[in-house]
Amino acid sequence: MPLAAMAQDVQSVELGAAPGSGLSYISLFMEADIVVKIVMIGLIAASVWSWAIIFDKIVLYGRSRRQMNRFENVFWSGQSLEELYKSLSSRANNGMSALFVAAMREWKRSHEGDKPAIASLQQRIDRVMDLTISREVERLEKRLLFLATIGSAAPFVGLFGTVWGIMNAFTSIAASKNTNLAVVAPGIAEALFATGLGLIAAIPAVIAYNKLQSDSGKLAARMEGFADEFSAILSRRIDERA
Repeated sequence: MPLAAMAQDVQSVELGAAPGSGLSYISLFMEADIVVKIVMIGLIAASVWSWAIIFDKIVLYGRSRRQMNRFENVFWSGQSLEELYKSLSSRANNGMSALFVAAMREWKRSHEGDKPAIASLQQRIDRVMDLTISREVERLEKRLLFLATIGSAAPFVGLFGTVWGIMNAFTSIAASKNTNLAVVAPGIAEALFATGLGLIAAIPAVIAYNKLQSDSGKLAARMEGFADEFSAILSRRIDERA
């Protein structure tokens, strides 16, 4: 291969450039139609927001697992339920500790006064813990639906930008009556760039949504398992006092 041709090929593969065209991705964006630009900006914004949600959930789920582990170690250490409730009731709680505090608060309210209301105490405790689990799951899964939406919609949004860009490219070809590839290629490249951005936004969102949804389900299952165990403990106490 002649040295001049090799040098030309090397120069065409630059950082941020579309190989073989000499066009940078920035220039592809700047020269695109206004509709395609709006599509590209929307997809970039959606991708950035998706990654922000992903990192936030990774941190949240990791912190939730550590909190649950610490609470279980303390709960099963033999410490009395009253002492544990006093230490937790004065601060904000999440996960299992929130379940424990909600159940113990209902337990104590039912035993206040001269006539303890224990006739349907078990049902009230179970209902309180179910509501607490629902709130905790809602907190854990907040904004996950956005990832699912981006994962399903972003490819089609990118495809819309591609179709629009290709229509403009062929309209320009018809107007100029010039089918030279050097004239056609930039417009088609701009259009296909939108599809690429759609996939860049969608693929991580879909993968992250499936993974985070699975992690959220595991945390919810741990809370439900603790709720069942704690409900059994309180049920035995209710039977002893009946």
